[in-house]
Amino acid sequence: MKRIVAVVGTRPEVVKMAPLIRELDRHDGVETKLLSTGQHLDMSAQMLACFGLSPDVELALMRPDQALASLTARLLEGVTSAIRDLQPDALLVQGDTTTVLAASLAAYYERVPVGHVEAGLRSHDDLAPWPEEMNRRLADSLSTWCFAPTEPARKNLLREGIAPSRIHVTGNTVIDALLWMRERVEREPPSIARELGDRLHGRRMVLVTGHRRESFGPTFEGLCRAMRRIADEHPDVVLVYPVHLNPRVREPVQQLLGGHDRILLLEPLPYDAFVWLLSASYLILTDSGGVQEEAPAFGKPVVVMRETSERPEGVQAGNAVIAGVDESAIFDEVHRLLDSKQEYDKRARVAMPYGDGNAARKIVAVLLGDDGDARS
Repeated sequence: MKRIVAVVGTRPEVVKMAPLIRELDRHDGVETKLLSTGQHLDMSAQMLACFGLSPDVELALMRPDQALASLTARLLEGVTSAIRDLQPDALLVQGDTTTVLAASLAAYYERVPVGHVEAGLRSHDDLAPWPEEMNRRLADSLSTWCFAPTEPARKNLLREGIAPSRIHVTGNTVIDALLWMRERVEREPPSIARELGDRLHGRRMVLVTGHRRESFGPTFEGLCRAMRRIADEHPDVVLVYPVHLNPRVREPVQQLLGGHDRILLLEPLPYDAFVWLLSASYLILTDSGGVQEEAPAFGKPVVVMRETSERPEGVQAGNAVIAGVDESAIFDEVHRLLDSKQEYDKRARVAMPYGDGNAARKIVAVLLGDDGDARS
């Protein structure tokens, strides 16, 4: 019996790790353990419940207004202790969070091989996304298996000197999760589908997500002003914004967007509700990497509120446009899509640049040999 520990700490990690856990559980001779660091405790717990997952180990390391250095130190010590208790044959991490960096380093110190899911994404700007760009690069260098979602991600890893034998192009597990959840939502629509019916009244929905750390302060306030102007100048539009729990997001959002009758501020949502919003939206305004991956599968145009993106495939497919963080530029891009059907139709196309829904199967095939053993 081989033991594989899957590590999660934030909402996106749970979404993208869930298909892997389900796939691993299908295999005899493998014992899967789920380690939750609780980096974002409430939001990750909500997402674990949505996928019917229960951690075998919960570190609950989140602290109010946590600083990166102290969080990293707690994570490194906590994951190291868990590794010593669980004695895994391999550790799986996903993405670019502080949990990913600390868990990869802890496993390296304990000489446990690491599989990095979603390896090789690069914006080529160390400060955007910050600190995620460097977290991902360092995790890649520490990993035995780099599971690159796309060919451009593989090429990034090769340019950085990662051995070809360590790189495996698999697609992104977010597409596995999205297709899985979309089927559930179509069968059983979540309660938000009924709750929003009266608010929308046939209006077009602009789905918003915004929480990037590098935008905190005046830049983020400018993003909020752009959103309010979109609502003010388009009376047939409703902005729906599930707001991150970070106080540095919530305070400006409430101050600048609260009280508008066509801006609906929601608490963070379980994944089924968010997938329904994706499907029902007219277009999406975001600074989230995961949303850039999910939206093309629904054929939804995406306006990205960032200067650069580590996910260029959506732009190349025609779904996404990088608007930057200037409030006028963001407004202009959204206005163009709302005002011109021709512009909208150019971007409202179904595309699958991030995978075909079989990433988990491909990853597990790499991890497990023909006899079902984990390779180390």
